[in-house]
Amino acid sequence: MTTRTVATVSGEVRIDALGLTLMHEHVVLLDAEVEVNRLGRWRDEVEIPAATASLIATRVAGVDTIVDLTAFGMGRNVERVRRIAEGTGMNVVVATGIYAFERLPRFFAARGPQTVNGGPDPVEAFLVREILEGIAGTGIRAGIIKCGTDVAGLTPDVTHMLRAAARAHRRTGVPISTHTDAASFGGRDQQALFRAEGVDLSRVVIGHCGDSTDLAYLTELMDAGSYIGMDRFGYDARLAPERRLEVVAELVRRGYAGRMLLSHDAPCYSDTLEPDTRKRLWPNCSHTYIPTVVLPALRGLGVGDDDIDRMTVRNPRDVFSRNEPY
Repeated sequence: MTTRTVATVSGEVRIDALGLTLMHEHVVLLDAEVEVNRLGRWRDEVEIPAATASLIATRVAGVDTIVDLTAFGMGRNVERVRRIAEGTGMNVVVATGIYAFERLPRFFAARGPQTVNGGPDPVEAFLVREILEGIAGTGIRAGIIKCGTDVAGLTPDVTHMLRAAARAHRRTGVPISTHTDAASFGGRDQQALFRAEGVDLSRVVIGHCGDSTDLAYLTELMDAGSYIGMDRFGYDARLAPERRLEVVAELVRRGYAGRMLLSHDAPCYSDTLEPDTRKRLWPNCSHTYIPTVVLPALRGLGVGDDDIDRMTVRNPRDVFSRNEPY
């Protein structure tokens, strides 16, 4: 039997060796123009060692793998991520995708059928190339597709992007992970579009469901087959940590541990907030918060070790196990 693997920045890793996995994280969030024009604080000689130290601390806390869902438009630089991860013992899976919640970047919007430049759809081709050949000539292949909707919903460009993601997924077999605005029930629109494109919804992770306390909505998404990301632990100003914990514990009690994934949506580095501001607003927003605080708290709410293992080890493994085209 063929041993299944997933692509990481350090090469192929056996899926059964992924261990405790955080499925929705970031390593570096950095506006490329800010970096080029040296407007922010990023300096390789300072921030790369700092990010490496952050990953080492996360590894020591018990995390084996993080899935870096930094897409095109978020300052993605996978060669830099490889440098940061080197020697940490951390598996880092990176994503392909385009970060756009209303309009596609002009490069993509100006190409494809019925545009001035014509040609095939550049979005689907971009996604497939990064999965099968690698990203930006680095040889690092994407192991997951990132796409999303936000408060604007399914605009024409966002619809185009999600359809391209669905088709790239079916051509390559790699899973889809999304961004949603939970308050506007964005997961419903995503599932409807993916279903219309022939996507097996059990191969889709609907993200940022951890911002919601609407159990009917969350169970609806899981009953339709998808995994849901309870992936904003540490964003306490959005929803109190006690409420996030209570929702997960209640869903476990209802039998849904097999459809949830725990994560933070946290970066090692971000140029959005200065360090003091981030510490003041999001003191718990780090990759160590789940292993050191959240998991003990869930145990205190009656969630057993088997269910914790399912949400943090077996569910992520299963997401990557069915990576075959269809």
